Amino acid sequence: MVEEEQKYEVDDAYVLPDLSATSPDGGRVRALPPVTLVARYLDTVDLRLARAGASLRHRRGDELPWTVKLPTSTPGVRHEISRPGPVKQPPPELVEMVTALHRGAPLAPVTVVRTVRHAHEVCDKGGTVLAEVVDDHVTVLDDSGATIGSFRELEVERKAGDRKLLDHVGTVLRKAGARGGSFTPKHVRALGAAARAEPDLVAPAGLRADPSAGDVVTEAVRKEVRRLLAHDPLVRLGVPGRGGDSAVHQMRVACRRLRSDLRTFAPLVRRKWSRPLRAELRWLAGVLGAARDAEVLRDRLRRTATADPLSPLDPGAVDRLDEALAERQRQALAAVNEALRSARYLALVDALVLAANAPRLTSRAAAPATRALPGLVARPWQRLTGPDGVDALDPLAPDDRWHAVRKEGKQARYAVNAVAPALSKAARRLSRALAGVQDVLGEHQDAAVAADTWLAIAAERPEDHEMAVTAGRLAERERATVRRMRGRFPAAWHLATRRRRTSWLP
Repeated sequence: MVEEEQKYEVDDAYVLPDLSATSPDGGRVRALPPVTLVARYLDTVDLRLARAGASLRHRRGDELPWTVKLPTSTPGVRHEISRPGPVKQPPPELVEMVTALHRGAPLAPVTVVRTVRHAHEVCDKGGTVLAEVVDDHVTVLDDSGATIGSFRELEVERKAGDRKLLDHVGTVLRKAGARGGSFTPKHVRALGAAARAEPDLVAPAGLRADPSAGDVVTEAVRKEVRRLLAHDPLVRLGVPGRGGDSAVHQMRVACRRLRSDLRTFAPLVRRKWSRPLRAELRWLAGVLGAARDAEVLRDRLRRTATADPLSPLDPGAVDRLDEALAERQRQALAAVNEALRSARYLALVDALVLAANAPRLTSRAAAPATRALPGLVARPWQRLTGPDGVDALDPLAPDDRWHAVRKEGKQARYAVNAVAPALSKAARRLSRALAGVQDVLGEHQDAAVAADTWLAIAAERPEDHEMAVTAGRLAERERATVRRMRGRFPAAWHLATRRRRTSWLP
C-alpha cells in the first residue's frame, strides 16, 4: 500500500485545536481510545536504511507486526509493506525488499520507540474516514527499557480524502501553533544526526551552467543507477505500472540506458571499470527481458483481440493464448526473483552504488562538455544513418533488417539523450524526434514478434482448432500493423533528420 502523511512538531504545552471544521458538511470527527505502540527498528550499523529514508520495524500489537517503509519521489508518500512474523526474526521477504539499501550488511536493532497515540478520524457524513490526525507522545528507549529521549509530534495521514483535505487539516494545526508540515520519520528523530546524514546512493543533482564532460557522465550514471535501484523493491513486490509501464520495465530500461551510456562515454571512463559493469548490466537486463516480453505480449494480446469490435474473436481461444503467456510470465518472474536473491546481483548493487558515488573517469573527462560530447554521438549516429542502417531499409525488407535498424536507432537515441542536457536546443530537439522514430520502430517490432508468437503457441496445440483460427486472425492484424508502421517510418525519419535538429553533430 501507499501511505501519504504530513508531520508537525509541537511542544508538551500544545493544545490540539477543534478539528470539526475540517470535516465536510454532515461529517464529524471521531476520537479513538488512546493506544500504546512499541516499535523496534532494525538497520545496519551505519544506518543505511534510515539515511535513505526507509525503515524496517517490528511493532508490538499490530496484526501484521513487521513493516518495511520505502520512500517515493514525493515527500511524505511512502510504500508500506507489512507481513507477519516472530518478534526476533524479520521476514526474509522484507529483508530482501531493502537489499538495495543494506547491500548485504547485517541488520540489527538500532532503536526502540514507544508511542502513546491519541487518534482522531475525520469522517464524511457516511462515516468514511477521510483522514486521520494523531497526537503522538514519543519516548525513545535504550536496550534496558530506560528512557533516553522524548518528543511529541502530530501526524496527519490521508485516507479516503484528497490532498486538499490534508493541507486544510495542516493549516488548522499550524494556526494553533504546530510547526513544520514536512516529513521526518520517528525513528530518524530518535536516532539523531547520524540518521540524517547523506545516503550511500548519491542522487543526481543537475548540471551546472558550464559542465565538464565528466559532469555529464556522472549525472547520467547517477540518474540510471537511481532508477534501477528504486525499482528493485517494486519488482520484488510485483507492482504493476500505468499503461504497462511496470517496475520490471523501468528496471530493464535503467540497465539498458546505463549500458548504453557507458558505451557512448567510453573515451571518458576507464575501460577496466566500465567493461565488467556493462557485462553485469547485460546479464540483469537479459533476466528482466524475458519477464518484460511476456508482460508486453499479454497486454498486446488483449488490445489486438479487441481492436475490431465488428469482427470479434473467439474469447475462449484468446483466454487460452493468454494462459500460455501467463505461464511464460510466471517462469520469467521466478527467474527474476532468483537473480535478485543471488550473490551476483548483490555484488552488482554494491558496484552500482560505488559507480554513482564516483565514476572512474579518464583525463579526457575534464574537457568542457560542449567540446567533448558531440563527437561521442557521431559513431552511433553514423551506424544508424549509414549504408547498413536506415539507408539499407526497404519496405519489403525482412523483419530482422528492420529490427537491426531499431537497435541502432535505440543506441543513437540513448547517446543523444545522454549528452543533450549539456548541449544545444538542437540536441534536445533531435532527442525528441528520435523518440518518435523509436515509437514507430518499436511498434513494428512488437507487432512482428506478436504475430510469430500467436502462431507459435497455436502450433504447440494442433488439436485446438479454435486457437489456430484465432491465432491466424491475430497474426493478420499484427502484420497489418507492421505494414502501417513501415508506411509511417519515412515521415518520422525525415522529421528527425532535418538540419535544425542535426546541425550540432560533427
